[in-house]
Amino acid sequence: MTPASPEVSRSAALGRGQATAAATSSTGAPMPSTPASLGGLGLDYRISPNDLFDVEVFGVPDLKRTVRVNASGLVSLPMLGPLAVIGLTAEEAEARIAKAYAEKLLQDPQVSVFIKEFSAQQVTLEGAVRSPGIYTYTGQLTLLQAIARAGGRGDLADFSNIMVFRRADSGVATVGRKYDGNEIQSGVIDDPILQANDVIVVKRSPGRVVLRDSIISDVIGIFNPFSYLGR
Repeated sequence: MTPASPEVSRSAALGRGQATAAATSSTGAPMPSTPASLGGLGLDYRISPNDLFDVEVFGVPDLKRTVRVNASGLVSLPMLGPLAVIGLTAEEAEARIAKAYAEKLLQDPQVSVFIKEFSAQQVTLEGAVRSPGIYTYTGQLTLLQAIARAGGRGDLADFSNIMVFRRADSGVATVGRKYDGNEIQSGVIDDPILQANDVIVVKRSPGRVVLRDSIISDVIGIFNPFSYLGR
């Protein structure tokens, strides 16, 4: 018996996927459980280059793949070719992949994405923190966690004035957003999730800077006998 060609096998698989999806939609039967997206890291995690994740299409086992995001933020999937997923959450990636498969004759595809490996990312801490610099992290990092990694706020910090600068989606401009660290600590607002290459600047308090300079000036005056000659 002559074996079916790859094209015929793929068509048969797609037909099974269409039939299964249609039956599920019409009967309302629950979908089988799939691994939780992000492995418990949080729904706000956004896919980055070198991340590794599983993609499954319910009812079409031939489309199951484990893929790694390349440097351009693309993954290659059967029937779809390169698909951009960088900057998406797992849920958003599921929706994008499902839409792409729906355009390739699959009826109501049910897609699951499970991120297995997280690439190392970097954020920059500047301003009134104790140890400014570039910090590497994997997975998910919040604003307060990043400041803690930099040794916490400095003595001159205005913790109500924290700026987070991020490259816009267009990749051309940088946009900044102000956060109040006191409100985050008190639970008034959520601790925001950072993205790769964010720059965090904890502003200095003008009043504290003036007070510091005044104290330093007084101390110098006490120990410098020549400071009184001009008075």
